[in-house]
Amino acid sequence: MGWEGGFLGLGVGGPDCPLPSPQRRVLLQSVALLGVLILGYCYFNVLIPDVDVRLARLGLFCSVFTISMYLSPLADLAKIIRTRSTRCLSFPLTVTTFLASASWTLYGLQLGDLYIMVPNVPGIVTSVLRFWLFWQFPPDQDKLYKSLQA
Repeated sequence: MGWEGGFLGLGVGGPDCPLPSPQRRVLLQSVALLGVLILGYCYFNVLIPDVDVRLARLGLFCSVFTISMYLSPLADLAKIIRTRSTRCLSFPLTVTTFLASASWTLYGLQLGDLYIMVPNVPGIVTSVLRFWLFWQFPPDQDKLYKSLQA
């Protein structure tokens, strides 16, 4: 059995599968994502011959994914408010998201390019919301233990 058979065997699952279930699930999700990217490439390069239409649709496609990337940390919003803990949020990632989205928004503004500017605005908004959550529920207040003093 070559690498092709082993790779295809991972998708079948069952007792012969060499990977545990969580790893197999992640691998299958990654393969599915690769399939979506290949389909997207074929769609944009094979089915749309006009370059201007291709770029407009690709811009919209990328905008949707960028907006969903910026909104994804808000999936834990209810949990954060319920537990009054920002433990599941990364402060350095919030800072970098804010700086990157603000930079891209300003760049898009300078170019007058809505496909750059509009999808990055939610990054600024969600970062400001996450900064507020860090201010409202500071990370040191949610420690489960107190440090031992010698």
